[in-house]
Amino acid sequence: MKVPCYQCDTTTEVNVAFEVKNFVCPNCQSVYEYHNEGLRFRQKFTHPKLFDTLKIGQAGILRGKKYVVVGLIVKRAYNIYFWKEYTLQGEKGEYIYLSETSGHWILLERITDKYDVKYHPRVLSHKGMSLDLFDYSDVQIATAQGYFDFELPQGNIRMNEYINPPYILSIEKIGGSSEAYFGEHISKSEVEKAFPGTSLPFKSGVGLVQPFYVNVRQTVIIFCTVAILILFSHIFIYADQVKKEVMSETLLFSQNNSKELVSKSFELKGGSAPMTVNVSSDVDNSWANVQVALINESTGEERYASKDIEYYHGYTEGENWSEGSTNEEFNICGVPSGKYHITVTPQKAPEDLTNNQLRIKATWNDGSMRNIWMTILFMGILSVVLFYGKYYFEKQRWADSDNSPYSE
Repeated sequence: MKVPCYQCDTTTEVNVAFEVKNFVCPNCQSVYEYHNEGLRFRQKFTHPKLFDTLKIGQAGILRGKKYVVVGLIVKRAYNIYFWKEYTLQGEKGEYIYLSETSGHWILLERITDKYDVKYHPRVLSHKGMSLDLFDYSDVQIATAQGYFDFELPQGNIRMNEYINPPYILSIEKIGGSSEAYFGEHISKSEVEKAFPGTSLPFKSGVGLVQPFYVNVRQTVIIFCTVAILILFSHIFIYADQVKKEVMSETLLFSQNNSKELVSKSFELKGGSAPMTVNVSSDVDNSWANVQVALINESTGEERYASKDIEYYHGYTEGENWSEGSTNEEFNICGVPSGKYHITVTPQKAPEDLTNNQLRIKATWNDGSMRNIWMTILFMGILSVVLFYGKYYFEKQRWADSDNSPYSE
């Protein structure tokens, strides 16, 4: 349909599948009515023209269907809140509506259900879903663009909004007639994909039905399930596993200094567990060192570790002091079942003539619960963080509502 504007000499052409009753020029906001005698100027919107993200006549593919933007209404509430409602026409003449506020988008469809909201009930039910009253107010049309199959009201529109994020039920009453719209949050990225190349406004604040970033309830259920599975798996794997001493040797430096000692072969059975190595030496104002290699005889895999044993002490400026220890301990983590042997290479300070030996003991432990409790603790802390994050998120959502369930 081609419509010329007699006020600014701009012609707008869009194929619409309905009988047009009002047309608003996208260029100068002049409002025209259609009567038997043709197009007739009615008024001009005086509100400053707002940035129209989607243009009249712009086509896009949303959720697999092609649509054309045929109308835009900018609504105002309390004289300070503005939002845009785009009318999109499908190829078969069906209509959907895109609402945008502060960069947040809602996709709506008109429904035939009727609701009695004369006394503004706090809760409405729609197909088994409970929705809470967010706001009821008188709304005005600040400006508009495009084609409309109804006469744009010049007075107030009585609007009631009920939400259960990400869903919304909006009921509008104009005069004696009432229309209901059911919608859901739609992401900015989905709108960008539907209308590529369009510059969309930045998001600010929390959207009316914007969902929280994660489903806290489902996340907590998953965490609890994972924790139970981890605990039962640990019990099942390590039920019969006990500590096993695989090496205990006293090495004389006179025979083994800087020489490699190979232990007897030993076999480990069960789940992976840390191997604790304890070394000690009679160092006195000196040091010793031990290099350990755990070798898997089946795969040839070698895991190395090195540890210094240092102990120094003295008397300085009237005070006794000491540092280090004659005993050290370290772990080789996650040693799985298999056949192994250990090689040990001891070494001491060349000038140390009093230290004669180094003692080493290696023990394969039963399965450690430390990592399990750390994982469960992390999931518990994250659950608490998500709970309070969602609480704050919802409090922000309801901040401008007189029906907020969150007390100040």
